[in-house]
Amino acid sequence: MAADILIVDDDVDFLTVLRVQLESRGYHVRTAESARAARELLRAQRPDLVVADLMMEEPDAGFSLCHQIKRQDPTIPVLLLTGVTAETGLRFDAETREERAWIQADGVLAKPVRPEQLEAELHRLLPNGP
Repeated sequence: MAADILIVDDDVDFLTVLRVQLESRGYHVRTAESARAARELLRAQRPDLVVADLMMEEPDAGFSLCHQIKRQDPTIPVLLLTGVTAETGLRFDAETREERAWIQADGVLAKPVRPEQLEAELHRLLPNGP
């Protein structure tokens, strides 16, 4: 059975590209254009992994979504994607255990995300693959 991935991003074009990329690799993909819409999907079905943008309808929407997911089910891996560095020049990552604990994400990737970066993170977080 294919791994179920929920992608959350308010950039519809990016969402579409990522969905097509992951489906072509054999993943089952659901999408949401906001943290609010993602919360509704999460109530209906538990994904195997969530890929979420950091800044959506609110600047911290990805953070709050990640915290909610981990509070409800800490076994769901969450990968945050962010354009913060490109947009603000500030470096943002989660390299240390302390940073990951505060962020509550299992990984952080900077946008634009290279396909091989994303694939490596998916293999790390979903060891059984698609």
